[in-house]
Amino acid sequence: MSRTRLNIFIEPDHAKRLDQLAAHKGVSKSAVIAAALASFLSPDAADQREAAMGKRLDRLSRQFDRLERDQGILIETVALYIRYFLTVSLPVPEGQQDAARAQGRARYAQFVEQLARHIQRGRSLVREVHEEVPPDDPTSQATTPEHKEGEVTNDPQA
Repeated sequence: MSRTRLNIFIEPDHAKRLDQLAAHKGVSKSAVIAAALASFLSPDAADQREAAMGKRLDRLSRQFDRLERDQGILIETVALYIRYFLTVSLPVPEGQQDAARAQGRARYAQFVEQLARHIQRGRSLVREVHEEVPPDDPTSQATTPEHKEGEVTNDPQA
């Protein structure tokens, strides 16, 4: 087999590692460089790199989908809560507004404390809800003897 002579310049650290690898394997430095170049230029190496990139992109896509799903749940939850709160809240009379503000501050402080405890436990409420009720499971709606499947009720006690 005919070979072409090349003169190359490499970093001193790379030269040292090349010397060590060639000595360890018991082959010439030219053989190590030839094998590395063949691996780099081979179509299999490109396929392997492409497969690895594909796996990484698939994993990132799944993570993004979960984030998007969780964000959608959060938005819907907040929107439903706001609608419910605005529906059931009565206006506070002028003379009771200071007391209502004080009570609101106390409730908010309690909410922040509960949130901190929940976060410290390391559990996600969204994840817990998803574990309890899978989103694509048509049988996930609980049915009781009083409420047969497909039956709709307006009773808030149901």
